[in-house]
Amino acid sequence: MFGINCWWMAMRRLLASLTAAVLVLSLAGCSDRISELPKSLPNRTWAASKAQKISEVSPPEAFQQLRQTLEIYQPQVKILSPRPDEFLKDNTVTVRFQVQDLPIFKDADLGLGPHLEVFLDNQPYKQIYNIAQPLVLSDLEPGTHTLRAFAVRPWGESFKNEGAYAQTTFHLFTKTQDNNPDRALPLLTYSQPQGSYGAEPIGLDFYLTNAPLHLVAQENPQDEIVDWKIRVTINGESFLTDEWQAIYLKGFTPGKNWVQVEFIDEQGNPVENAFNNTVRVITYEPSGQDTLSKLVRGELTAADVGRIVDPHYTAKIPAPKPEPVVPKPEPTPEPTPEPTPEPVVTPVPTLPEIIDKAPIPEVRSPGESQDAAKLVPEPQEVTPKTAAETPRESPVVPKAIAPPAETLIVPEQTVSGSETTPEPHNSVETGS
Repeated sequence: MFGINCWWMAMRRLLASLTAAVLVLSLAGCSDRISELPKSLPNRTWAASKAQKISEVSPPEAFQQLRQTLEIYQPQVKILSPRPDEFLKDNTVTVRFQVQDLPIFKDADLGLGPHLEVFLDNQPYKQIYNIAQPLVLSDLEPGTHTLRAFAVRPWGESFKNEGAYAQTTFHLFTKTQDNNPDRALPLLTYSQPQGSYGAEPIGLDFYLTNAPLHLVAQENPQDEIVDWKIRVTINGESFLTDEWQAIYLKGFTPGKNWVQVEFIDEQGNPVENAFNNTVRVITYEPSGQDTLSKLVRGELTAADVGRIVDPHYTAKIPAPKPEPVVPKPEPTPEPTPEPTPEPVVTPVPTLPEIIDKAPIPEVRSPGESQDAAKLVPEPQEVTPKTAAETPRESPVVPKAIAPPAETLIVPEQTVSGSETTPEPHNSVETGS
């Protein structure tokens, strides 16, 4: 009976382990297919502190847009050499990789692109942008070493789909216990942050292997499947997260900052494995002018740096906006001054001066008047002639009478003194 119970318990543990492994693989295969990151930030459990400076914020907008371009890829990473558990007789190792379903490159101008992060033991990673060239590791210590590698987006977020991670353990000259993680236990690989940063927020990311799903771990408190959490400590401030995704934080101090990431169980106890507790020191210098810093601050957009996710990307040159046609103001016509009518002068026809043919008598003195009287001949008797003597006169044809002309009145001359104007008289008297 005791043997049957032992056998049943062993089978139960085996089935639980297999179920957990299958679910972990399912999680890894589906976790990276979400097109957008959650819009609402998850609640983090922060440890009590007097002054909390570190806080979580949303990912930069450019990262979210660029991330969608890379959703079509499910990278498959393999370490071709050295082989698992291979013994080498040299302290220089040549590492070769194979990557499928993801272009690995670096844009020459922007300095970013999809790449591999390669970890030797628990040392800071090396970035690989050209898998055609092998990675050469020299001056290695004798003993056991472990290589871990996974595909990473240009700004440091790791791909978390099934096959994006590769691991191998090899030995130089002999095998040791150091740097030899237990593959049956959960393993934490610290990824970000590392190095120097010139803008906030700064991304924090890690990779998990052999970590069970929370749903499975919480289903039966009596089983041996232990739930897990990640404890993050930055400059002494700690918080807990149970989600496997990148976190963006602000509140770093200019200069040196230290970051610690630990894998713990549901009771808060460390889960021991080779690399489950890692500490890094980073440098934060605000106002960085590198591409990543400008993307974080929003000085560059996803359209500006499309070449870091697609080597064949061509920036679309926006069509020039037609300048609005501003109607030219029509010149206001100046009022034409009305001409002042000139007075119409009616021309007075010039009439010929009518001069009376009557002789103008001379004005003489009284003495001269008497002498003039003497000169006037006395009238003589005229003897009428007979009809025979009287010649016939031709008939007088009357002339056409012209219309009377306007008589011009000539003012009379005024005679001074005793001078008088004699009345005109006819010089010929006619008989009665």
